[in-house]
Amino acid sequence: MEMMRQIPDKYYSLAIVDPPYGIGASNVKRGGRKDGNSWAESKFYPIANWDNNSPQKEYFLEVMRVSKNQIIWGANHFISKMYFDSSCWIVWDKDNGNNGYADCELAWTSFKTAIRKVKYKWHGMLQEDMKNKETRIHPTQKPVRLYEFLLKNYAKPGDKILDTHLGSGSIAIACYNMGFDFDGYELDKDYYEATVKRFENHKRQGLLFQPSQEARSGD
Repeated sequence: MEMMRQIPDKYYSLAIVDPPYGIGASNVKRGGRKDGNSWAESKFYPIANWDNNSPQKEYFLEVMRVSKNQIIWGANHFISKMYFDSSCWIVWDKDNGNNGYADCELAWTSFKTAIRKVKYKWHGMLQEDMKNKETRIHPTQKPVRLYEFLLKNYAKPGDKILDTHLGSGSIAIACYNMGFDFDGYELDKDYYEATVKRFENHKRQGLLFQPSQEARSGD
């Protein structure tokens, strides 16, 4: 909020944000999960409180002030704090089977087009693009391909992109891959440092991810 107060109106072409949903995802200790007689390994993330509450109404007003268009993940959890209806929601089908977790995630958008769905497997160790498997560094990390799909379909060349909750930095990698000017902010020092390391490693390896080839969209 302090950062956005210093930004002129409509400075960013597009804000793609993934704020806390307020569902406690950060204070659940995730470890091995038993599947029949075998154990599927899963990362342990530090217990924290950053997902105990979703942002207040003022946050959404400020995001809308500093950007011309918005894509806001998790809005189904805090739609009562937002002021505008939308005809264009984005549905991310995680293709994760019946495992007790949500089958999909939803994003509210300011665009006036129809609802769109993108299918991209994101299920523990199983990912859509296993040849270019992403290392998970954050409990609510989203795939780079998902952000490339959003940029391909909702951003234009020359757009300036904002993310107020950088998290794992997947959006930073997607913007780098596709040549977009990007500003991202992260308050957690440990996640910020891990994200910078991830981003720098990606740059050193070159463009391993080719934009939007794996994400499959549909009406």
